[in-house]
Amino acid sequence: MNRYAKVVIWVALGVVVAFPLFSMTYFTMVRTSTPGFCASCHEIKPAVKEWRNSTHVNNASGVVADCMDCHLPAPHDTFNFFFAKTYHGAKDVVKHFIIEEYDREKNRKAAYEFFDNDQCQKCHRNLLYMPYKRGAMRAHRSVIFARPGHEKRCVDCHYDLVHNDRLTVTFRQYGNLPYQAKGLRLEDL
Repeated sequence: MNRYAKVVIWVALGVVVAFPLFSMTYFTMVRTSTPGFCASCHEIKPAVKEWRNSTHVNNASGVVADCMDCHLPAPHDTFNFFFAKTYHGAKDVVKHFIIEEYDREKNRKAAYEFFDNDQCQKCHRNLLYMPYKRGAMRAHRSVIFARPGHEKRCVDCHYDLVHNDRLTVTFRQYGNLPYQAKGLRLEDL
């Protein structure tokens, strides 16, 4: 057998093995990145219910931000995305089977510690152009152009936006009083 035939056989074998392996991996990642999959754990069901009532699902623009959009790095950062997804999935499975009591408030605080502004700014890009909300523009400017030692995170003020136990949310398109950030919590000062 000549050298070219060996190369062709090895390439064909690589494609035959790699394509199904890649397809299964991709299929698994897509199927486990849905809110329905997240809600399959009884610990997470209340968070998914709260998310469904939030402006991240119900808003005037019709854009839906799901669990993966906020809780994982951007998918274009492939290595960090897959690492974070695998790490958080394995951690949640271990906690599900080993820890008897699920402390929702403790886990919520731990999740907020994980967030950085890039998570929010994947979708919320034009934060400095709010012509009718000067206070919001100034607050966002102090986050985006933070002085050293005065850094803030989006969730420092918007900690109650998505996961809260209100049954309804006042939306801009439905109410006279739109959502307003609560501002910094006393425990954060």
